[in-house]
Amino acid sequence: MDETIRHDWSLEEVRAIHDAPLSDLIFRAQQAHRRFHDPNEVQLCSLLSIKTGGCQEDCGYCAQSAHHDAGVERQPLMEIDEVVAAAHKAKEAGASRFCMGAAWRHVRDGKEFDRVCEIIRTVNDLRLETCVTLGMVNEAQAQRLKAAGLTAYNHNIDTSRDYYPNVVTTRTFEERLETLRNIRGAGISICSGGIIGMGESIEDRCSMLIELANLPAHPENVPINALVAVQGTPMAGHEPVTPFEFVRMIATARILMPASIVRLSAGRAALDESAQMLCFVAGANSIFYGEKLLTTGNPDVERDLELLRKAGIRPLLPASVREAETAA
Repeated sequence: MDETIRHDWSLEEVRAIHDAPLSDLIFRAQQAHRRFHDPNEVQLCSLLSIKTGGCQEDCGYCAQSAHHDAGVERQPLMEIDEVVAAAHKAKEAGASRFCMGAAWRHVRDGKEFDRVCEIIRTVNDLRLETCVTLGMVNEAQAQRLKAAGLTAYNHNIDTSRDYYPNVVTTRTFEERLETLRNIRGAGISICSGGIIGMGESIEDRCSMLIELANLPAHPENVPINALVAVQGTPMAGHEPVTPFEFVRMIATARILMPASIVRLSAGRAALDESAQMLCFVAGANSIFYGEKLLTTGNPDVERDLELLRKAGIRPLLPASVREAETAA
């Protein structure tokens, strides 16, 4: 194991990293980033909500919760051909990973789960990496997703263990970790991060990163989200985080989990080009891009690609394509 990969971070250490002078923090993050990644490549991910609204969870930030009146129209699970058409469009726009979200508390065995597995197999045929977020899954369900060819499973831990009950009451923090264990046990890559701006303290933010960094294996993808305060949710009145808060979290995540892909995720639409570039310099090497990020706004494709062109950043190719090129 590379000696720079650690799983024994303390809160005192991580708080000191997070609070360091910004130039020192970014310099250290850049060093970590360049040891494991090409600094001029960014993974482009496209996200589609394949089943919208009506979720039984009461996550305070989420417009799709059945507990909130956020004006989100419930939509049933999409048909396979609809999803594949969207995946084709995402690939043509340059995405290397196609992420699909269903507003479920947990996966239920049956026709809908069978359809999701078939969707994964079909999207894989397009030579796109596949990622889904379906709520909690057990060991057997994780094995079925693996058999379908799933690349990664997204299951954010959201915030620190201590602050979690202030965000969600319909499930426990330990249940989140159990799903991550089931996914890892099936041999599927983990995509797991958190959200800042929900009223948590800086120590809560650092503790959230420590939970991920001290797992037996770091998540392959770590999305850093800023709260998008949606009217009708309990967190609608929260003030937006500043770009500096976003940058500090990305840089800290990069230092703690240097080999992981760190995603500049929800909340990016509120950042101007300069702030987004500072996030890339701080170690972000993945973005969601396209017209929608589940139910919140996201900069459109052309604007994103223009930003990358200005910075001389290349889209990262799918893993299957990279492996084929290496073998050739």
